[in-house]
Amino acid sequence: MFDHDTLPAIRKAIRERTGQDRTLLDELRAEVRPLASSVRTIKPRSTTSVSLVASDGGNNKLVFDPFTIQLVRVVDSYGKELFLDVISPTTDTDNLSADQFEDGQPKTPLGKLMSDLCVKKLSDLSHMIPIAEQAKKEPHKVSPSWVLVYRDLCEWAVLYDRICYHTFAADTLIVRDGLLRSKLFRRELFTAFRKRIEDAIKRIKDKDRRSVFLVGVAKHSKVISRYQLAMAIERLMPPDEARYVKIPRELEAKAYVWPEYARGQEAEGEEGEAPKYVAGDMYFVRFGKSKGDPIWAVDIFSPQTSKDSEIFGYLQADAIDGFPVPFYPRCLQKAHEHAQVVDFDLTILQDEVFAAVRGLVPDGSVLDEFQLNVDASARRYE
Repeated sequence: MFDHDTLPAIRKAIRERTGQDRTLLDELRAEVRPLASSVRTIKPRSTTSVSLVASDGGNNKLVFDPFTIQLVRVVDSYGKELFLDVISPTTDTDNLSADQFEDGQPKTPLGKLMSDLCVKKLSDLSHMIPIAEQAKKEPHKVSPSWVLVYRDLCEWAVLYDRICYHTFAADTLIVRDGLLRSKLFRRELFTAFRKRIEDAIKRIKDKDRRSVFLVGVAKHSKVISRYQLAMAIERLMPPDEARYVKIPRELEAKAYVWPEYARGQEAEGEEGEAPKYVAGDMYFVRFGKSKGDPIWAVDIFSPQTSKDSEIFGYLQADAIDGFPVPFYPRCLQKAHEHAQVVDFDLTILQDEVFAAVRGLVPDGSVLDEFQLNVDASARRYE
């Protein structure tokens, strides 16, 4: 603890430094003030809301040292399983790439995405997936986090498959867990991904007379963190109505370490690096009517920003009943509930890991000792 004589000095220093940095807050207020004229109210609408989400890594990692198994599972808000795979950090990525195909034809959503983007190996799809040969030569240099990259690629692939290879019986709003931007893809592949989705949405509209809207909702955003206090002081979103406002790219760029993460479709043809990481335009949205209700960062698929009022009307109708997180899209929360691997399911899978390891050890009784061993440190709570 701080010494009794030290605390007043620290308090004084904090207040002095904060006072000296007041210009930072003034600058942020000046940046958000022009947005007040762009704030719009949300009028509820009704349509079908579908969400695609991968289960969180903390919920589907099975560990029994030295073995680590990652369950990759993607479901939608109706509980339908759309992708399932089991990998580990030492999985041969060439074999994993081959598993996406059968007799040269794609057999999984990820295989369809790879085929359409003209890549045959996962390491060609993403620079964050290790090359199999290098991983074999220097396995200690391979980051185990690549399995999470694979999971995210599977989620993008399911989203792609749902839009490009399925039909829609009604106008549909597809909600992604996370913004519509990614740095996982190599070179210009994410740009090609975005354009193929745009073409598919146009084809569905022309052929089936159905509208498919795509948005991404972020639980956390550096842009909101940067401007939240300034927005509150400027009362950017007054109460009594649900509201939204489009965020200019230049404000986004100031919040990111890498400004290219805020260069979208509108920057194509300009000088500098091509806009190859962003597929959506960011909005700040408050689905509740009270000033204390949460504000979320939402990406609307860039070609559909002219429909922002309609899209947010659909999204608010789903977010009003958000539970347990208030005013957060219920379809996303339902997808999380279905995707989680917890409780009895987790116990079953953990037992499967023990059973698999049992076949590798010469004496099964050794493994029994591990299973029966109780964490001695937990006794302090008894």
